Amino acid sequence: MRGVSRRFGSLVVLDRVSFSVAGGQIAVVAGPNGSGKTTLLRCVVGADRPDEGEVLIEGRRSDETDPAQRAAVAAALDDIDFFPDLSVIEHLELMAYAHGAEAGSVTEVVAELGLDRVRDQVPGTLSSGQRRRLALASCLVRPRRLLILDEPEQRLDDAGRQWLADRLLREKAAGTAVVMASHNAELTAAVADEVIDLDA
Repeated sequence: MRGVSRRFGSLVVLDRVSFSVAGGQIAVVAGPNGSGKTTLLRCVVGADRPDEGEVLIEGRRSDETDPAQRAAVAAALDDIDFFPDLSVIEHLELMAYAHGAEAGSVTEVVAELGLDRVRDQVPGTLSSGQRRRLALASCLVRPRRLLILDEPEQRLDDAGRQWLADRLLREKAAGTAVVMASHNAELTAAVADEVIDLDA
């Protein structure tokens, strides 16, 4: 991200933000509600366009319609859509198949995220915490070189947050680059190589 600014009318949400993250590193975007964390992540994935500056992913300008970027980037933002008529397991199997992942990865991820007992339910019947876990699972069943997460600790209990920290460290060890927004200081301290403080 090089000198990225994003405005909505006269409101400046991002003001010349620059940072980079390499494979095997985790960058945590911090700041209070309304500081622009989600807007920054939307600019990273190409769902929102900066007014100034540029976002590059593996040397290419970020564009969510680019097949190469879609193959490299797994993202769970707040506005994630699920297939409403597919069960949890069907949704994850389709995500894995579409990205050329091993079929066995779905079973492992469902168990890891505690989604076994809701595997046959459709997303509309899930609790908010279960939907958050499904969003994370949708990223983890597919190959990825860049993982984008918007406050993934939300609606996770203490055990869930510990699992998340461990999982993020495994992503890092596997060489995945991670950019995530978080309010949780303990999680940030456990995993971050860099903190981008939008309130600074």
